[in-house]
Amino acid sequence: MGKTLLFDAGNTNTKLCLADDQGLNECYTLPTRPANTDDDWGLKIESILLREGVEPTDIEACVISSVVPPLDPLIQSMAARFLECECLFAGRDLTLDIDNEYVHPEQVGADVLVGCYSARMTYDEKNLIVVDFGTATTCACIQGNAFKGGLICPGLLSSASALASGTAKLPKVDLTVASPTLHWGQSTAECLNQGFVFGFASMIDGLVEKLSAQLKNPFVVATGGLAPTIAQLSERINELRPDLVMEGLWMAYYNR
Repeated sequence: MGKTLLFDAGNTNTKLCLADDQGLNECYTLPTRPANTDDDWGLKIESILLREGVEPTDIEACVISSVVPPLDPLIQSMAARFLECECLFAGRDLTLDIDNEYVHPEQVGADVLVGCYSARMTYDEKNLIVVDFGTATTCACIQGNAFKGGLICPGLLSSASALASGTAKLPKVDLTVASPTLHWGQSTAECLNQGFVFGFASMIDGLVEKLSAQLKNPFVVATGGLAPTIAQLSERINELRPDLVMEGLWMAYYNR
């Protein structure tokens, strides 16, 4: 089999990953700008393929999880012109073997379902919670083979951006973890850092604790770009899988 190009198209960034029948290869992150043209996407992807020593004709399919509808036709047009391959969208062209019990199933983002599918295929525990640290912070609850529902909370970066835009004197928030122990800040920058990184970790721990009343002993998986930051401070996150959506796209494509 040839190589596939996986897309995790989110509201802030689009993550791309080359994959083959052996698994995932190198990943890249580009800003999501639906106003860009298909040529813009094609030229950027050509540069990535050149860096990886991969010919455009080696790509047999683009496999996509997208929550940005205006981006979808651009990716399709790019794939046809630059790669001459088909596009398969998760949940539409590519079946995910997980039951969606949402009241309005069409409202569930493809990334949520792909993450749930990936977690279900990876872990044996009956009850799972997938926490995705993206533009929003989401908690997806899985029981057996069913996505039961979840929570949508503010995202780390979007919260920091909102705070910066609404205040005149607060500096940009540093989201690095200097110490695993919470302490009160002695400068504004330090106060922001401690409040954000420990605050979000405590938010997840508290939510998992409350969700456990409905979902007994859940195994909690963290994914998303900022997952490594918060996972090291959380007492309830069991495993870190930053590329869970990519893994799910790969599984769905190669197991179809």
